[in-house]
Amino acid sequence: MTGAPLDGRLVLDLTTALAGPYATLMLGGLGSRVIKVENPHRGGDSSRTNSPYATRDGLSPVKTAADDMSVSMLLRGRNKESISLDLKTDEGRAVLMDLIAHADVLVENYSAGVTRRLGIDYEAVRAANPRLVYTSITGFGSDAGDGGKAMDTIVQALSGIMMTAGEPGDSPVRFGLPIADLSAPLFAVIGTLAALMEVDRSGEGQHVDVSMLGAMTSLVACEPFDAFESMGYPTRTGDYVPRLAPFGTFRASDGWFAVCGPTDAFAAGVFRTIDAPELLDDPRFAVRDARVSNSDELHERMADWAAHRTVDEAVTAFESNGVPCAPVRALADAVRDPRVQSRREVVRIQHPDFHVDTELWGTGVPITFSRSEVGLDRPAHALGADTQDVLEELLGYSAERIAGLADARVV
Repeated sequence: MTGAPLDGRLVLDLTTALAGPYATLMLGGLGSRVIKVENPHRGGDSSRTNSPYATRDGLSPVKTAADDMSVSMLLRGRNKESISLDLKTDEGRAVLMDLIAHADVLVENYSAGVTRRLGIDYEAVRAANPRLVYTSITGFGSDAGDGGKAMDTIVQALSGIMMTAGEPGDSPVRFGLPIADLSAPLFAVIGTLAALMEVDRSGEGQHVDVSMLGAMTSLVACEPFDAFESMGYPTRTGDYVPRLAPFGTFRASDGWFAVCGPTDAFAAGVFRTIDAPELLDDPRFAVRDARVSNSDELHERMADWAAHRTVDEAVTAFESNGVPCAPVRALADAVRDPRVQSRREVVRIQHPDFHVDTELWGTGVPITFSRSEVGLDRPAHALGADTQDVLEELLGYSAERIAGLADARVV
């Protein structure tokens, strides 16, 4: 094995909450040195005050001691160093410029217009390091002026995705997973890595600009929902997907399972499973277009069959006939799947200073390389824990200068 793909790269993390920290988490997992810059006067990253907290006595809904840490920060702060720095001061911005001179990447997710007001937007800092890749994750784009703040639910609402789940006529369905907060950073990482490759060729950095709304809506647009509507197909189909019939989730006697049989071969397996092999020769179901037109009847027959079986019985029956099928699992069961744990796509997370008795699982790096080693194996650090080391070792500041910054409450 070799080192990680991004060994030797330095990332400055000026992010908070989820979208930005998830991007820098992945960059750290791929081997970058990530230095997280946090405001010393506001408690740092807002994730540090997300309940619940890991305490010496287990999980708690409230913070009980100074060394308690939120589970959110335990997860999002891994593989990162933390320094405290007040960027609203001239001295703080001067320190940031010194850091930028050493960095390969800067990632920020301030609201549009904030970096310009602080004097740390791309145009203001590029002279300090012409090779810098400056990545912004905003709600609506860095060119949105002083646009409103974007939260995951707001972006879900604007993207239209809330109208793709549920039954026709239902209220909008907000996805429980914050998919807007998680999709934008993935595009940001892709853009950052592409820009780093271009820097290696041209010697010049650039601004990588990703909007949450654009990322989310681009995913929605991967399915031609407007075409479905014009053809009279429902965009909200609940448990089933009629245009791929037989396809959907079905209730068994003790839970739910999912079946995907969009091809003629898979459909034939479905017919054998539900003891209806005669449907192979029925013109209403023999070919895909016919099945789509008669999907309600087909799905109803499958539902009647499923109601008298357990999940295990149903899954075994479908799989024995070559049909893709799986139980709908609880979240706790999903993250304990030995397949994802053995590949370290999901890993244990721990407090940096004491053992947490509760079993906590978090995202790993869901990419496996044939030669490179990647992973999220270093615990999150307390706010500002690495300030002195970074200023001394990376920037060469004297003890007196660091003490002066501390006295002035810059760090």
